[in-house]
Amino acid sequence: MSDPSSETTVGSIEVDGKNLNFTAGETILEVTRRHGAVSGEPCKIPTLCYDERLDPFGGCRMCVVELEGSHNPVASCARAAEDGMVIRSSTEAVEKHRKTLLEMVCSENRQVDVDPLSGYASQELKELADRYDARSGRFAGKKSGKSREDDPNPFILRDYDQCISCYRCVRVCAEQEGDYAISVKGRGFDTQITVEFDGHLKDSACTFCGQCVQTCPTGALADRKALRHTEVPGEIEKTRTICTYCGVGCSVDILTKGDSMVGVQPAMDGPANHGALCVKGQFAYDFVQHDERLKTPMIRGEDGELHPTSWDVALDKAAQGFLDARDKHGRHSVYAVASGRAPHEAGYTTQKFIRSGFWSNHIDNCSRA
Repeated sequence: MSDPSSETTVGSIEVDGKNLNFTAGETILEVTRRHGAVSGEPCKIPTLCYDERLDPFGGCRMCVVELEGSHNPVASCARAAEDGMVIRSSTEAVEKHRKTLLEMVCSENRQVDVDPLSGYASQELKELADRYDARSGRFAGKKSGKSREDDPNPFILRDYDQCISCYRCVRVCAEQEGDYAISVKGRGFDTQITVEFDGHLKDSACTFCGQCVQTCPTGALADRKALRHTEVPGEIEKTRTICTYCGVGCSVDILTKGDSMVGVQPAMDGPANHGALCVKGQFAYDFVQHDERLKTPMIRGEDGELHPTSWDVALDKAAQGFLDARDKHGRHSVYAVASGRAPHEAGYTTQKFIRSGFWSNHIDNCSRA
């Protein structure tokens, strides 16, 4: 989405009686959403196939608006703003169009309600169905999509009975990740999201980054690991933090129920990642609550076994070991390899410890990105 603070306003459009300035290249939807974010008034234009990180697609037709002078409604996500446009975003005819579309979409899916642990955008269809009272059931018949329950991967649930062919998963894989691991086959009710040779994800170019999961608006692609915790009691809470796996500093939201960590979602507004994560940042969090995780410092006793101790005792023991090595074998006998999972501050402290403490440059980092 364009940033008006860094670009020159080139014109204005009228949306529902309000004049909104726009910058070059902005679409009607982008202009409306940006002004809504500034004014605090929510944008009235709904979307299903839209992800602001992706190129406009205009497939779901939920975002159509009436444009004065145009014979047919236009897709606001794909139509560039032009000076002097007069737009009506929620007339009776447009709202009826959206309700009918939603009723047809809901009629093809096995269910509309899915657990929020399915993914970041998984509630979009449910919320729109509730907003437009689209659970009428007046459309019935053939269902689209066929789930791949046979896929053994532990990360991504491929529940294509829930697919609405918005292609957000295909597009995010191509446009954001550059993997092109998933694509579309068939037409009409036979449309299916698939991988090469219609196989399993592990045999494809998929890197299990989870981008497809987090952009899916229906739970057709879902976080299989998070869904293991649906029966854990309590409300889902999100806590913003930074992924610990490397020095990039990706922003993530930790999902918890009570004292239990139940999932990870990328922060769409994260300055370093903009909603992207790698397979480790997305799915490798079992160690946090693992039964074998150390919860107290341990030092080896004279019996050769590890015993619990306090932090003061453990740090004194480690410091003395460094000093003994230096005194016996010289300053170059001590070296350090900083963890790629450590933050920049820890890496800086480690190199200062070696360079200032031992007058040595024997310091490395295990990151090889």
